[in-house]
Amino acid sequence: MKPWAEQFYNSDEWRACRDTFLQSKGYICERCSTPHNPVVAKIAHHKIYLTRDNINDPRISLSWDNLEALCQDCHNKEHHRTARKICYRFDEEGNIIEKPYPPHSKN
Repeated sequence: MKPWAEQFYNSDEWRACRDTFLQSKGYICERCSTPHNPVVAKIAHHKIYLTRDNINDPRISLSWDNLEALCQDCHNKEHHRTARKICYRFDEEGNIIEKPYPPHSKN
């Protein structure tokens, strides 16, 4: 957790909002669940990411319209989707070269 967000995420207002939101969604992941394969959601994800500038705006930080019930896997994919992994290779002279490749595609 980012230090500037600790007070918000530890607040009674956020905990109540998060808990009632997840309960309203039946604790089911909104991205990967299917009727025959429900996946437990434990995270109320902010669609518009919280920043120092908007964290104190309840229309963003506490609005159910800005929340999405996610499982840990979907939340990790969301926050690491643009991360690029580095693959190391050797050139013809034996020098190590870094070669980035795209992240895993969504299933």
